[in-house]
This record gives sequence, structure tokens and C-alpha cells, in this order.
Amino acid sequence: MLDAKPALRPAGADMTDPTPPTTPRPLRAAGRPVHAPADHPALPGERVGVLIANLGTPDNHDYWSMRRYLNEFLSDRRVIDYSPWIWQPLLQLVILSRRPFSSGANYRAIWNHEKGESPLMTITRDQVAKLKAAMADRYGDRVLVDFCMRYGNPSTASRLAAMTAAGCQRVLFFPLYPQYAGATTGTACDQFFRALMTARWQPAVRTVPAYFDHPAYIQALAESVGRAYGALDQRPDILVASYHGLPRRYLTEGDPYHCQCQKTSRLLRERLGWPEGSILTTFQSRFGPEEWLKPYTVDAVADLARQGRRRIAVIAPAFSADCIETLEEIHGEIRESFEQAGGEAFTYIPCLNDDDAHIAALAAVIGENLAGWVG
Repeated sequence: MLDAKPALRPAGADMTDPTPPTTPRPLRAAGRPVHAPADHPALPGERVGVLIANLGTPDNHDYWSMRRYLNEFLSDRRVIDYSPWIWQPLLQLVILSRRPFSSGANYRAIWNHEKGESPLMTITRDQVAKLKAAMADRYGDRVLVDFCMRYGNPSTASRLAAMTAAGCQRVLFFPLYPQYAGATTGTACDQFFRALMTARWQPAVRTVPAYFDHPAYIQALAESVGRAYGALDQRPDILVASYHGLPRRYLTEGDPYHCQCQKTSRLLRERLGWPEGSILTTFQSRFGPEEWLKPYTVDAVADLARQGRRRIAVIAPAFSADCIETLEEIHGEIRESFEQAGGEAFTYIPCLNDDDAHIAALAAVIGENLAGWVG
């Protein structure tokens, strides 16, 4: 597969703001606007907002919380694009009567019971706390950082409204998906633009492009592999890079995800200085009857064990934070598939989460895309 076209950095020109990108316009201070009448209310100081977005999480693991979350997720036409006349009766009458129980049990097994939330929520909070500190060090109080979820809470609309109320007349929207897919980045941006459609006063906006080949992101991945391998007594026979899957026809319809995953794996291998064949790219989380991107991780790890590769490591470069797909699926179904086929040592390399190298990479991407807005 040919390499995907590199993402442009910074993002495309802001069509609502004529300020040249190399000369940031000073941000207005808090107070009554210049030349405003004496009774004009004071306004908050003008700031630039950075809104981080991730997939989402149920509010709890009980049946109704899971049903609400799954209904929103599986009703998204970017995720399941079958005709609603066919899909919705099946979803409402069959899938949502059963799946909330099994999905709830899976979430319960990984739930952060101390904080009463999913690991994805906990990790995202930690990431944003570190990003806030990084942005404060660089920009002072001129940049406001917050986060939202595409599905569930906090909603995109609520966080955007809070940002504009806090004086953000420019907002950088950053979906935390290194590789672009319509079912991830695309639908997150859709929801962001829907929120803009209801705003009486719309801020100027930019969206962050995919950063699958950003040197700092690749470096952070390489460092995580180095740490994991350094802690092992024996080196794994192969590293499996497991990405979230998509229906194969999405690729033929123009989605760049598959190409960008392949390039991430290649760049990671080159950064590690490893030979060809030392990283295997696979795809997990298949859903429904149609063919998805191959090879399927659950089958590929079993094949590796049967081929005599009894020690493997698995990394999930498409996920910015550990979640149900990594903590439950990789540790559960995928590990079991490997071990049942004769595998002896299975090592999971955690997502980058709030690792300092990851935060530095995200901060670099943000800084590049804020060019011209704030200096």
C-alpha cells in the first residue's frame, strides 16, 4: 500500500480570520470593550481554546448507562452506515436488549471504582491536566485547554459552550486519533461542527489533522517499546502493532486509515532501527458480518504461536489512551487466542496515555496548529 499523503502542518488557513498566520493578533484583555457605553457589561479576556476530543465512555457500567452509550455510538452513521430502516429495528430490538449486559460486564472488569469512572476518562483527565500545564508554561493564561467526548459526557456541545463563555473567540479542535478515519476523527469533527451550528456567536475554528507520522509521536512510541523490552528477561520474537479495525470497503471508498496505520508501523520500525518483518500490523475489534481490514489480530497472534513464535509483544498505536479495546480485548480475547495456540509469553505495551513523551508530542502538534493565533 502506498504511503498516505503527509498531513499538512499547521492546519489549513482559517477562513473566518484574515490575520496573517505569521503575525498573531493581540488578544483583547478582560473588561468593558473600547468605545462601549458605560453600561456595557464587562467581557472576559479573549483567549484561544484547545478542545481535546476522545471517543467516549458510558457514565457507568449498569444496563441503562450502557444502553444509552451504545445507542448513541451504534446509531452514528459514520460508524454503522447501513440503512436506518434495516439497522435501527435490529439495533433497538435485538442488539440493545442484550449487548448492554455483556459490555457492562467488560467495563465492570476494568472500571476505576475508586473514581467511579472508566479508565479512558481517568487517563484523558490526566492527559489534559498535563497539557494545561504545558500550555500555561508556553502561553500563560492566553490558551484554555479542555476536553470532550464524542459519545457520552462531557459532550462536545457543552464544552464548546463553556469555552466561548470563557472568552475563547478562536478554538482549535483536536481529536486524539493519530490516524484519520471517518468513523473516529470524521465523526468527532461532525459533532463539533453540529455544536457550532447552534451557536449564536461562532468562534473562528481550526481542526488538527492526523499526526500519524509526526516525529515526536513516533519517538514517543519508540520510547515506550524500548522501556517495555528493557524490562523483559527475553526479547519477544515479534512486535504486533494492533490497530482498531474498519470494514474493508471503507478503504476502497477512500478512507486513508489503512495507509496511515501502515506508515506508522513502518516509521516506528525505522525509528527503532529494526529490520523488515520485525513488526506485524494487524486490526482488531471486528463487528458485524462483513469483511474488515486484515489480518485480524485475534487470528494473527494464534498463527504466530503455531509458527513457533511463542514470545510476542503487542502495542496499540491507534489508541491515545488505554480503554476497553486494550484493557479488556487485548488482555482478554487476543491474549487467550495466542496462549491457546501454544504461545508462552504475551507482553502488552500500554498506550502512551499521559507519558511525558506523549504529552510533549501532543503539545508540539498543538503548538504547530496554533501558529498565527497566539505567539
